[in-house]
Amino acid sequence: MNKRTPRSRIRGYLRQIFLKSIERGEAIKRDKYTCQKCGIKASMKKGAEVKVEVHHVKGIKCWDEIIDKIMDELLCGQEELQTLCRDCHEKETNGKI
Repeated sequence: MNKRTPRSRIRGYLRQIFLKSIERGEAIKRDKYTCQKCGIKASMKKGAEVKVEVHHVKGIKCWDEIIDKIMDELLCGQEELQTLCRDCHEKETNGKI
């Protein structure tokens, strides 16, 4: 049986990486936690919660290509994977074996 990580899971993990990224955090700080379109400010006040999000101005047009590359290179089939100890893995990765 050839199980594969679903594309939806990969996209979800990539979203989680972005949500915790330095770049996203810096954009929010730069804009002082304020919507750049309407001027509303983020608030945690009970009953008046407002959340701000970070938008990619250029958009992300190549989701499929990104996910394809991850599946081809990182999440390749098990026949292309090998279990190694940490030392051998480091040597193999750095071309020392």
